[in-house]
Amino acid sequence: MAVPPAATRTGRQHRRSPGATETRRRQAEGHPAPTATAIAREGPQGRGSLSLSPDSPAAINPPPTTEPVSQQPPRRAALGYREMRRLGSARRGTAARSAPRRLPGRGGPPPRPARPLTPVPARRLAVSGGSGGGHIGGFSCCVRTPRRPPAMADEGGGYRLRCSLVGHGQDVRGLTRGLFPQGGFVSVSRDRTARLWAPDGFNRGFTEMHCMSGHSNFVSCVCIIPPSDLYPRGLIATGGNDHNICIFTVDSTAPLYILKGHKNTVCSLSSGKFGTLLSGSWDATAKVWLNDRCMMTLKGHTAAIWAVKILPEQGLMLTGSADKTIKLWKAGRCERTFTGHEDCVRGLAILSEVEFLSCANDASVRRWQIAGECLQVYYGHTNYIYSISVIPQCKDFVTTGEDRSLRIWKQGECAQTIRLPAQSVWCCCVLDNGDIVVGASDGIIRVFTESLERTASAEEIQAFENELSQASIDPKTGDLGDIDANDLPGREHLEEPGTRDGQTRLIKDNGKVEAYQWSVSERRWIKIGDVVGSSGATQQTSGKVLFEGKEYDYVFTIDVNESGPSYKLPYSITDDPWLTAYNFLQKNDLNPMFLDQVAKFIMDNTKGQTLLSTSAQFSDPYTGAGRYVPGSSTGSSTLPVEDPFTGAGRYVPSSASNAVAPADPYTGTGVYQLAAAQAENIYFPKKDTFTFDKANPTQILGKLKELNGNASEEHKLTEDDLIILEKLLSATCNTSAETPTAQQIQTLWRAVNWPEDIVFPALDILRLSVRHPTVNENFCSEKDHVQFIILLLKFLNPKGKEANQLLALRALCNCFVSQAGQKLMMEQRDEIITQAIEMKSSNNKNIHIALATLTLNYAVCLHKVNNVEGKAQCLSVIGTVMEVVKDLEAIFRLLVALGTLISDDKNAVQLAKSLGVDSQIKKYASVSEPAKVKECCKFVLNLL
Repeated sequence: MAVPPAATRTGRQHRRSPGATETRRRQAEGHPAPTATAIAREGPQGRGSLSLSPDSPAAINPPPTTEPVSQQPPRRAALGYREMRRLGSARRGTAARSAPRRLPGRGGPPPRPARPLTPVPARRLAVSGGSGGGHIGGFSCCVRTPRRPPAMADEGGGYRLRCSLVGHGQDVRGLTRGLFPQGGFVSVSRDRTARLWAPDGFNRGFTEMHCMSGHSNFVSCVCIIPPSDLYPRGLIATGGNDHNICIFTVDSTAPLYILKGHKNTVCSLSSGKFGTLLSGSWDATAKVWLNDRCMMTLKGHTAAIWAVKILPEQGLMLTGSADKTIKLWKAGRCERTFTGHEDCVRGLAILSEVEFLSCANDASVRRWQIAGECLQVYYGHTNYIYSISVIPQCKDFVTTGEDRSLRIWKQGECAQTIRLPAQSVWCCCVLDNGDIVVGASDGIIRVFTESLERTASAEEIQAFENELSQASIDPKTGDLGDIDANDLPGREHLEEPGTRDGQTRLIKDNGKVEAYQWSVSERRWIKIGDVVGSSGATQQTSGKVLFEGKEYDYVFTIDVNESGPSYKLPYSITDDPWLTAYNFLQKNDLNPMFLDQVAKFIMDNTKGQTLLSTSAQFSDPYTGAGRYVPGSSTGSSTLPVEDPFTGAGRYVPSSASNAVAPADPYTGTGVYQLAAAQAENIYFPKKDTFTFDKANPTQILGKLKELNGNASEEHKLTEDDLIILEKLLSATCNTSAETPTAQQIQTLWRAVNWPEDIVFPALDILRLSVRHPTVNENFCSEKDHVQFIILLLKFLNPKGKEANQLLALRALCNCFVSQAGQKLMMEQRDEIITQAIEMKSSNNKNIHIALATLTLNYAVCLHKVNNVEGKAQCLSVIGTVMEVVKDLEAIFRLLVALGTLISDDKNAVQLAKSLGVDSQIKKYASVSEPAKVKECCKFVLNLL
């Protein structure tokens, strides 16, 4: 991966390789060997392979250094679950038992891309990374010059421990700064609870105010909804593995209400203005909520959405996904896709209205412009980065990850690394005073501060040091580079003082490899852990396997035979081992006799472990440790077949105007004058849909006959056909009392299926005919409506002929004239609006007016039925189209649509405000002509 010139990695000069002595010395100080390549880090806890054979017992084999995830197409076995279980019991195999292994690299990120591992003097690699007091710090995380300037007198020279908070029973998965009480925060955990913490009176610690419960499974994320008139202290929103979002008041331990709608784990939440809430889920969707309703669903990602953020500018939202992309949404539509990360995007943070940060499983942080440019790439972490948070009033930020560390970034450089005695540092948040709160896999919340006044006591710091020194460091995480214990010096190496705060050294003492960090303030080496073959994390607190975009406790490798393929079996400790084994065999079309063998293998290697009493339908989103292998498929979209371009004729359908009474405020053909003392809103909510009625039947038939003469024999109409269409046009334009016949409708259907370069007069007849109840019922009935909608939508091609685009839009508008047409248009709303909105790119004002009218007709119907998601979709269309439309008649109809949507609906008002619609329309309040635009805009603004 090429790194931009502004990336934080300092360039290195190529130098000759040092000798063996120098190499050993550098290794002893925790630096990678000069010629070493990155260690392939794979293998969560419980990784291994099960060899299946009908005639031999299962055997567990250690996994290879690297192995691709095999994805077999799903195939179904013939036998049912119970039948397979009985058969499996008849041939019970003896699986070799082995304790689950946990290699915390879990596939890990790739080595720092495009960065040659050339020899560099040790003094350049010993980057400052600890506290001034020496009780915290870590390994080198980046190369940088010049050094950080000295701390201010009232600072402590770096972050030190403030306090450790014990309360949660399991991993702390989410944190957020609280609004009430001031200086507090909220935490959520795998123990299914959320806890509200307030600063205690001694200015160092925190007190748990209360514990909130409401989820039936793990809680994964949390955010604060800003105060409102109804809830002046704000609300707390939590998302969990039960697919739900619970909303709490700060004074209650039970949910105020629960939001249901996602089909999988809710793993990220963000709040915006006017009470809006954005949620991201494993179901690959994000949802926008207002109070207790889902207003819109954002679809576009191809894998789980791990991170969401609402930007300060109204209507802008960000989503980060396991498909490695970030998407920018405006008014519910994807405006831009950011690519650059090489693995699952896990966190987002907002720097300003035009910049944001992202972190990912590729161990990098990226700074982006909203316009799409990646401004900078930051490297420092050696494994997955789980969370990122910005320090208030500046662009500095903090990150946490799978390498046991919290890292503080200042002026684009990693200024400090704080190691924790837990493998997975899941989350962080920054309080108003700059203190950093972190949650980890050991269930403990730790707060770090730069303030000397809030720094923990010497006893607390010593206890933290002792806990850190007893931690185990797995060399396979890549934190320490390649380590050869035989080349490491002994304890005498610690007699030499360090050269920089945070410098690390490795020594060999009594057969053990120990890691030490230099503290400048205390002038001593402090032990930060033992380097062993496994991490110190336990199964209950760690081990993350990302498989196909989701996390599991285990991902086992199943080998059917020596020469056959390997299969991946994901498993979480909340799953039923028998059902998991059954589904695995079904998916991969394996012999049902293996059921008992596979189930026993799972139970042996998880020791029958279960976590709380949960339904088998839930999978544990917080544990596991394998290489994340995203799907190979990518979302793509293709435009419909391009319409052939045709020349203009005498008959120009776009030239026709709408026949309306002179005083109708919806006309664009004259100046509508309001009464001088007008105070009543006569514009909205509009009760009736709007149709395009104006026509010149003589011109239409003349053009039809002209083009029919040039049509191919296959499409040419007979003289009788032309007479039939003339009668149909006469009947539908009310110039005769006849009712359209089935023969006339069939002839019209043949005509509208002409080639696209000559079809427009037939489309105009369709546009007029569909207003008649008989024709409307025929085309919009359940029998024929699919072909009818497909026909019209194919003309809404941005590259197609404008006459066809215009007439197709007008025909859709006229469908609303009867009950059958309204029903069809509402049923097909999503497809129709999605295709119709592409017409915004046209330069034809009549097309814009027709698009605005279609939106207005939908608003009229939605106002009657109060469809919340439909209203959200229409509000999104209004905001999007208003950005490009200049014609004031189109603007007027969009304003009427907006007013109709938000009338008598407080939720719609709040959503419109959150999408920034009010700021979009303010400029039309000063329009002088036509007066109806100005007046209608003022009425809308009064509602907003």
